[in-house]
Amino acid sequence: MIARLLRSADFERVLRTRSRVSSAHFAVHHLAESPSRSAKRLTKSPAGELSTGAPRIRADAVDDCPDRDRLAGPAKVWLGAVVPKRHARRSVTRSLLKRQIRAVMADSVAELAAGLWVVRLRAPFDREHFVSAASDALKRSARAELESLVGSAARHRVAGA
Repeated sequence: MIARLLRSADFERVLRTRSRVSSAHFAVHHLAESPSRSAKRLTKSPAGELSTGAPRIRADAVDDCPDRDRLAGPAKVWLGAVVPKRHARRSVTRSLLKRQIRAVMADSVAELAAGLWVVRLRAPFDREHFVSAASDALKRSARAELESLVGSAARHRVAGA
């Protein structure tokens, strides 16, 4: 199972690394670490705040729990997708590309190294070839390119390990 990267600090850490593999339109970045922990903590409510009895004590959120990795289960791969507006102007196209990224990564999770992964759209698709914002041709082309790219990233892991 793949978990999602949510914090911008995690995206920034991964994107500071050199891309592991790249193609005409996409680049894949990897960092063999876990996501950062939230700096925000829930605090206990002050005593005597309410006149209805003993104050409620709030527990830490599950994300801030020290046993977070144990509770998360087998998910040791975290994925982030970056599809900037400057390369995909229409939201339909951005959504299509993000869905394809998540699907290809989910299919390849067994071959991927543990850690943080970010797939970034680095160049726009040619609008002359893909006139429609969410055409089947664009979907097939993006998926084929992503499968090739993720396969290269997995082989890179095996060769580098």
